[in-house]
Amino acid sequence: MTFFISLTGLNAAQTELSVLSNNIANVGTSGFKKSRVEFGDIVTRSATQAANRANGAGVAVMSVKQQFGQGGYQTSSNALDLSIEGQGFFLVRSGTGPTANLVLSRNGAFGVDAERWVVDNEGRRLQVLPTTSDGAVTGIGASSLQDLRLPTSSGEPRATTEMRIVANLPATALPPVATFARDNPASYNHATSLTVYDAAGTARTATLYYRQIDAPAVAPNKQWEVHAFLGDAPIDPVPGPGPQLLTFDPDGVLLTPAGPVPYSAGFSISHADTVSENQPFSVGFAEQNGYAPGRLESVGIDQRGIVRASFSNGETLALGKVALGNVPNTQGLRQNGNVSWTVSATSGALTVGEPTVDGLGGLSAGSLERSNVDLTEELVGLITAQRNFQANARAIDTASTLLQTIIQLRN
Repeated sequence: MTFFISLTGLNAAQTELSVLSNNIANVGTSGFKKSRVEFGDIVTRSATQAANRANGAGVAVMSVKQQFGQGGYQTSSNALDLSIEGQGFFLVRSGTGPTANLVLSRNGAFGVDAERWVVDNEGRRLQVLPTTSDGAVTGIGASSLQDLRLPTSSGEPRATTEMRIVANLPATALPPVATFARDNPASYNHATSLTVYDAAGTARTATLYYRQIDAPAVAPNKQWEVHAFLGDAPIDPVPGPGPQLLTFDPDGVLLTPAGPVPYSAGFSISHADTVSENQPFSVGFAEQNGYAPGRLESVGIDQRGIVRASFSNGETLALGKVALGNVPNTQGLRQNGNVSWTVSATSGALTVGEPTVDGLGGLSAGSLERSNVDLTEELVGLITAQRNFQANARAIDTASTLLQTIIQLRN
């Protein structure tokens, strides 16, 4: 009987050595949660045996439980690297499928695959809750989860509907002698251009040519002609035809037109605040309100989990909100390896929510959660487990010696 009692001790010590070795091996694994062996004694007794005469029969491994304590943090240059500050798990999924295919993970090392899906190191797609373009969540719960994908453009382009130019047209300019022709610089005084966009987002160049003219009928006011071209084609104010006229009073203040003037190209041109002073020609302000589909320039994730993409046209759009999951009994989760788990019958039902809401932790972008293994503690435990193994082996050796003595008594 002594042999079998000591054998249970050997097996228990061997299990503890294996668990501690696994903890030490994963000290550098992002998001790893260490495990702890829990033991229980074995007692043999019969129904008729006195309660105070029960005999111990060894030790049994009752469970190997993971410890979900918080690990430390390390910074990262990858904006998609995430760490959870508090409770909860990232939700990832392989391809598409029902809720049962969801996997819980604490490893926030995410990247982008060839199809622009945000994935972990096993290719599982990060799950987010849908939002409006400004970040308001539009769906909650597991049924609303979506795979996060980075767009290449900002979506729909916007056609230019208004140009605005603020310039100084020199008060001392002389009217050109030559009849206006855009390919003859001597036929106009100054020119400026601006990029505009059509409904398809195609960029085109709008060029304005300014020509000072003699206008005895409006003296002492002064007039300038504005000849507008879109690409190589002239465009006219509506109603037209003819160039737009800018009239300035003797002090150089613009009298007419007072506001935007519609043009045949589908947008208006405003010269409000333009002046005619005794200074060289200059354009102090020029803008238009159209844009092409923007190219993705950067991605950021805030503490609340909102994923925002910035584009080259100045737009910033929310792509979704990182979802977190949790279960009532984390010890009941089924381990999958690679710092991930799936829901089991003993873990309780999965709840899906938003970071910092209902007890779920916040997110930190550009950082990774480190293993919660304390290397010093594990090494001390390793020495203790080794001593336990040696002690049980010594007990077996002692029992063997006693048995050998008894055999020799017979001889």
